[in-house]
Amino acid sequence: MASLAKTLAIKAVTLFLVLLGVLVLLAVLMGATGLSDRILKSILDEQVRAYQQQLIQQRLPLEQVKKAVEEYNKTLAEQLGINQPWYFRMPQMIWRLLTLDLGESRILQSSWGSRKISDLILDRLPNTIILTTTGIVFTALVGIWTGIYIGSKIGSRADRVVSVLSAISYALPLWFMGLVLVFVLAYAPKILWGVQIFPPGGMVSTPPPSESVAYFLDLLWHLALPLLASFIVFFGSWAYTTRNIVFNVSQEDFVNFARAKGVPEGLVRRRYILRPSLPPILTNFVLSLAASISGYIITERVFNWPGMGSLYYAAITALDEPVIFALTYVFTLVYVVARFILEILYVIVDPRIRLA
Repeated sequence: MASLAKTLAIKAVTLFLVLLGVLVLLAVLMGATGLSDRILKSILDEQVRAYQQQLIQQRLPLEQVKKAVEEYNKTLAEQLGINQPWYFRMPQMIWRLLTLDLGESRILQSSWGSRKISDLILDRLPNTIILTTTGIVFTALVGIWTGIYIGSKIGSRADRVVSVLSAISYALPLWFMGLVLVFVLAYAPKILWGVQIFPPGGMVSTPPPSESVAYFLDLLWHLALPLLASFIVFFGSWAYTTRNIVFNVSQEDFVNFARAKGVPEGLVRRRYILRPSLPPILTNFVLSLAASISGYIITERVFNWPGMGSLYYAAITALDEPVIFALTYVFTLVYVVARFILEILYVIVDPRIRLA
């Protein structure tokens, strides 16, 4: 038990160093290249110009305007930290992030007008969970069940069909399949027959339904195409990967030995095949869930879905430095936590790790 606790502690420290390393690399990338200074300088110039224009519209004397603008420029520069070198600013930002103080956006705001980055995330994260996480859970569960089934029927018709589907799905980007479905099931029926089978994008209709049941049904209607695209692209890979894992375990010596001893096939499958197959399947599932939190930038743009991917894209295009840092930190933190949870789950599902 002491050895297990020590192993988990070492894993936790290692993963924390990974998290810290990602933040330091991002800080060096933005600071050493001068990108951070250029972003702050553009923000400073824009706000100073806006303030100067506001004073001019008030018809104040020119000298008073000039003095007020200089004072505002000095105060704002101190607030933004532009007078400090980047290697003084960045450690402060990293420390704030490590203490879960995500700070405020300089440009972006939530749907209710807040500039707090935590509010920006709370505004977009549920949308991403509805779109990507739901799609991954549904597709993974169906794909894993199919892979387990065909893993014991290698060479069958079902196995050949899944193998072909897997090869096709590997070559299909999710965003491309999304575009195809939008054209075939949204635009084409509308153009040819004047029938709107599925909406081309968005989360809900405009204006959204006022009743909760109608709103939920409208959300499902808009969710249909993204989920279908996700299922088509990812089902084959989930099924084929699981099939290979199950098949490889079923060829191990301990499985053949159990069968030679006369252990019932159902027990062999549950105890000697499925349980040793769980760690790699669990790894794929948990890490896919963690990755889904960051959203899919291009796919969300295709379906006009306001999720975390769209937020990250907006932060990059707007050069909103605090949001870029905070989102990178949150995405890495989710990955680190997922990896640590996996280490604990390995101990639970695989007795070989406990014995080791």
